[in-house]
Amino acid sequence: MTIINLRDYYPFYTHDCFINVPEEVAALLKKFDTHEETYQRRARRYKAYYSLDRDNGIENSVLFTVQTPEELYERKLTMEQLYTALNQLPEIQRQRIYAFFFLGMSKTAIAKAEGVDEKAVRNAIDRGLRSMEKFLKNSL
Repeated sequence: MTIINLRDYYPFYTHDCFINVPEEVAALLKKFDTHEETYQRRARRYKAYYSLDRDNGIENSVLFTVQTPEELYERKLTMEQLYTALNQLPEIQRQRIYAFFFLGMSKTAIAKAEGVDEKAVRNAIDRGLRSMEKFLKNSL
């Protein structure tokens, strides 16, 4: 049995607390300390202070930003305007734009599904986007 100080391993201990642990546990704790010191030394040497694969909260702050109520409301209004402009288009243009931008289909796949030439799909999408642009400029 080996005596260890829990204060060395757990930062929330404010005073010394000695306990007996088996030799295997003491060896694992020593190995962990060695690996952590090696990692810190490499981070200082290569100026790699932040790593996205570590659990230090950086990745969460990058990927999951909290939106303010104003941002949420603005996004809702923008989506309403977008759908209103989309609904002003003829049926075929609306379906093709929806399939291309919202469903992620390629222009070739849309043309194949409708049994038309790809150029017709491309032209319909372009004309529809120009019409939506005009509608949005006039409504704003």
